[in-house]
Amino acid sequence: MTAMTPEAPDVLAATDGRPTATREARQRRNGALASPRQRNSKVAASLILVVIGVAFVIPLGWIVLAAFDSAATVSVKLPTSVTLNNFTEIMNWETTFRPLWNSLIISMGTAIITVLCSVLAAYPLSRYQMRWRKPFMYTVLFGTCLPITAMMVPVYALFVAFGLLDNLGGTVLFLAATALPMAIWMTKNFMDSIPVALEEAAWVDGASAMTALWRIVVPLMRPGIAVVFIFVFTQAWGNFFVPFVLLFSETSQPAAVAIFGFFGTYGTISYGRLAAFSILYSVPVLALYLLVQRLSGSSFAMAGAVKG
Repeated sequence: MTAMTPEAPDVLAATDGRPTATREARQRRNGALASPRQRNSKVAASLILVVIGVAFVIPLGWIVLAAFDSAATVSVKLPTSVTLNNFTEIMNWETTFRPLWNSLIISMGTAIITVLCSVLAAYPLSRYQMRWRKPFMYTVLFGTCLPITAMMVPVYALFVAFGLLDNLGGTVLFLAATALPMAIWMTKNFMDSIPVALEEAAWVDGASAMTALWRIVVPLMRPGIAVVFIFVFTQAWGNFFVPFVLLFSETSQPAAVAIFGFFGTYGTISYGRLAAFSILYSVPVLALYLLVQRLSGSSFAMAGAVKG
């Protein structure tokens, strides 16, 4: 009997008519993936990301450092002596708490009105086949492209005619109207992901369309509603131009306009108080985001309601 000799390690059997790659071929192919050109592109992309990150971190670092610096300047530097005087000087009703309260009224009112109207508007657009649905959606999309500065002249004349100048309610209605087109698009996309079979089962049990909307659809799309709410709230919270034009008394101005008061009339700027006010100005938005995220965390409990 002749002895069986093993085959050479670089000769592999063919499985489907084509020889499999040898170890050397795989190594050459893997080496080609890490070519010098690709390594250079990865390094360039990493450097660009680092530059972008530094561009965001430096202003945030200046705000934090300047808020605790008694002699803060426009440059980023460690405080010579850490102090809380910048916070104590602005902790009063006229400087901080009243503008924050006005901002809360404007932003919360705008977000609530916009979310309610967007849900009611998105439901028929999502659930019913209408001949004019696509033209209407394009019209809504066009509404998101209108610049706010171009609308302020006729809006200002309209507010003068109706006596709504320096009125928080009128400002809330206008901000809600400007945020509604984008909110309708976002709400409709979230509503399209909810199965219609759940509503059909509710209709069989005798529920009306509005009952199915508020009892079935809205609880399932709570994460989407939270996204729309935060989006509208942050837009209204940081809006400077509209309140600056429509609200001119100090008792009605929100924090986005009141922060302008830290810039002196002759070029003098209170950098320390400006940084401290900026920190207090950002706290409500961060708290709202964490609260809404926590409340909407259990909204996917009914995600498996439809089987098959």
